[in-house]
Amino acid sequence: MNIVSEHSLAPYHTFGIDRQAAHIVIAESVEDLRTIWQCSEYQALPKLMLGHGSNLLFCDDYQGVVVINRIKGIEVTESESDFLLHVGGGENWHDLVKWTVDQNMPGLENLALIPGCVGSSPIQNIGAYGVELKDVCDYVDVLNIQTGESLRLSADECQFGYRESIFKHQLSADHIITSVGLRLSKQWQPKVHYGPLAQLAISELTPPLIFDTICQIRREKLPDPQLCGNAGSFFKNPVVDSFTVHELKKQYPEMPSYEAGNGSLKLAAGWLIDQCNLKGFSIGGAQVHPLQALVLTNTGNATSNDIIQLAQHIVDTVKEKFDVALQHEVRFMGATQETSLAECQHHE
Repeated sequence: MNIVSEHSLAPYHTFGIDRQAAHIVIAESVEDLRTIWQCSEYQALPKLMLGHGSNLLFCDDYQGVVVINRIKGIEVTESESDFLLHVGGGENWHDLVKWTVDQNMPGLENLALIPGCVGSSPIQNIGAYGVELKDVCDYVDVLNIQTGESLRLSADECQFGYRESIFKHQLSADHIITSVGLRLSKQWQPKVHYGPLAQLAISELTPPLIFDTICQIRREKLPDPQLCGNAGSFFKNPVVDSFTVHELKKQYPEMPSYEAGNGSLKLAAGWLIDQCNLKGFSIGGAQVHPLQALVLTNTGNATSNDIIQLAQHIVDTVKEKFDVALQHEVRFMGATQETSLAECQHHE
């Protein structure tokens, strides 16, 4: 356990906005976590578990203990049909993906270059290019901070949905993800039906080719957080009913849409924002990225309020033009607990 003397949160979240925390502590083991939660100095304070802070906006200074997950380790066993990986929650997600491809254990290549830690991946059920974490997740190990007991949840028990899981709801307050179990089939099946991947020649498909292609696409589309503060895709792709899509396509026949199951369709939030001519639009130091409408950036001196006001402007503009409500994918963190864009606006 390492207690950080500096209280600035800027190095611990990819927006890089200089909010403060009352305490910052780095945990390198499950035992460290138990110690932190049992510490008398921290007992009454709210606590926030953080990986790389790649999907988070601090809306206020945090009046509690920010715990940085640095629980490391990758263990591999095999069955006849699968590679079975047990991965510490503090491992870097993209580094894990690259390592599995290099080790000839494919299955994660479509999820390349998604920022964040392994322990964060089940919370959002991260997904990209036709693959979601739920497709490869075997189990998730958690620590119950009330009892100090460790528990293993099967993939079914995680209640995965589109950018959803039990960890965002029932288990959000008192369970911490400490490690994730992944099951990668030895019978590799490339998934290239989504977007630019469909243009790859079937005869030449290999996991490294898909990995490299996705890295190239993401680097072209998404700004590097180390160079330009951002949290990746800020908004979820809205899921709407087929009637809504049918009516919208009368006016916008080129509007992309994708099957979302149960008769629903998913719209491309980036396309909707782009159609509102908001690329490059800025409020204070916050800007809609000029090349990727789905990404809001800190151009260097943004405040969290700049980001909040820009996000609200986008939501209002898209609602007015398309009558579609955007929801933020990025988590909003208040002074003591998670909040939302709507609540931030309500409390102004």
